[in-house]
Amino acid sequence: MTQFADTSPFLRACRGLTTDYTPIWLMRQAGRYMLEYRAIRARHSMLEVIGTPELAAEVTLQPIDAFGMDAAIIFSDILPPLIGMGFHLEFAKGEGPIIHNPILSPADVDALRTPPPEENMGATLDAIRLVVAELTPRGIPLIGFAGAPFTLASYAVEGGGSKTYSKTKALMYTAPQAWDQFMRKLVTVQAEYLRQQVAAGAAALQLFDSWAGLALSGADYVRYVQPYNTMLFAELASTGVPVINFSTGTAVYLPEVAACGGDIIGIDWRLPLDVAWQMVGIDKPAQGNLDPVALLTDWPELKTRVDDVLARAAKVRAAGGAPHIFNLGHGIFPNTPVDNVRRLVEYVHEATSVRP
Repeated sequence: MTQFADTSPFLRACRGLTTDYTPIWLMRQAGRYMLEYRAIRARHSMLEVIGTPELAAEVTLQPIDAFGMDAAIIFSDILPPLIGMGFHLEFAKGEGPIIHNPILSPADVDALRTPPPEENMGATLDAIRLVVAELTPRGIPLIGFAGAPFTLASYAVEGGGSKTYSKTKALMYTAPQAWDQFMRKLVTVQAEYLRQQVAAGAAALQLFDSWAGLALSGADYVRYVQPYNTMLFAELASTGVPVINFSTGTAVYLPEVAACGGDIIGIDWRLPLDVAWQMVGIDKPAQGNLDPVALLTDWPELKTRVDDVLARAAKVRAAGGAPHIFNLGHGIFPNTPVDNVRRLVEYVHEATSVRP
């Protein structure tokens, strides 16, 4: 546990404790919408930044210095752990991530390794240590993260992003033993990676299951995803840090998502905050709910949408519910105006501040 666990608004909210204001951080808060980040990426590839602890630390700190978020999240990506397992990953300009040797058969699953995180993700662990050394005197916690098994598996089978997830689902349906083996290997890799992030100084963790809700029915989620997410959250319980269970597109089976575990439930923008929160239990802290597109609008429209989220959170709180952590329902878009981010952070702090 960090030395400022009792004073950090973010960590207090994660643990269901009262805060002087609603804490806020934003997914992809370090990234392409910031000029400082684009200046670094003009000289270095994505994997170079991730693989260079000093650069990853610098990028992680950029939004904290610029906007005063209540938590930092280490700059990395969910996909690099796949490299250590034997995948050839490239971030192609204009195309996004590409896996050049995707899973084509059960034999490919057999060949996958489960190396210790120090072997492939040591640079990220070193970056965490650098950031924590910088942020601890300022009382700001760092979030570590990883991708959930299904989301990683979908990239590894499809060879990149997908609109249909047809190859992934075909593997699930036609080779259930290979699917089980693959998911268990991913649980092994991700659990140890996340534990080592905590050992390096991360004060909280977030598991990103970005694509399960866009690909799967509720029945398929329960059969092919829920057992492995449950395993992973159980593995993380011993870390002693709060863990955020984040997913998107899962509104129709949100209770099944929450049942996997996690101390805080991430809620995207597809349901009103209070409605979604009631589905998972208001005794558990919730995070998120603002549509990232709202940050592309003018301030009056953005403020209206922020006020709606805050009002629904206040309604839940008044009914005896747990705290809310303000965030987006998914990551910031690259064309987001910086001034909107700054104004959002300031406004959430001001509008929710408890005054004597």
